[in-house]
Amino acid sequence: MTANRLAATADRFRAAVEKRELAALEELFTPDIRFYSPVKFRPFEGREMVLGLFGVLLRTFEDFRYVGSFDGTSQTSADGAETPSAVLLFRATVGGKEIHGIDLLHVDEDGRIKEFTVMVRPQSAVEHLGKAVYAGLVADGLVPPLPEGR
Repeated sequence: MTANRLAATADRFRAAVEKRELAALEELFTPDIRFYSPVKFRPFEGREMVLGLFGVLLRTFEDFRYVGSFDGTSQTSADGAETPSAVLLFRATVGGKEIHGIDLLHVDEDGRIKEFTVMVRPQSAVEHLGKAVYAGLVADGLVPPLPEGR
């Protein structure tokens, strides 16, 4: 994969997120995409689940904006393969809490995103974001609610 192709994928992803165009993300994800969340150990897997998660994220983030980017290569979490990768730095708010974060995109040979990792700070914002996203996933029927008392 060429650097231009990686940059094109990252640019298309960034534009889709900034415009909150969920349909535009679908064609950018591989069918077996893995999404690593800052609040959950196991990844979200598969295009349908990850698109559902993005639907919740796009509703949850306020004042979301990308503020920088870096391109290169890095190892995937799934198999340790070295792949073309882009890092997109962002800022946002959730429920009045400011969040700083990065999106790490691993791209396959066809220019589609096969693995996606999000890292955010500070911890108080991570906790707030986790609760808001979980509530959205439950509301959308993507995950079951926790049993009472948990």
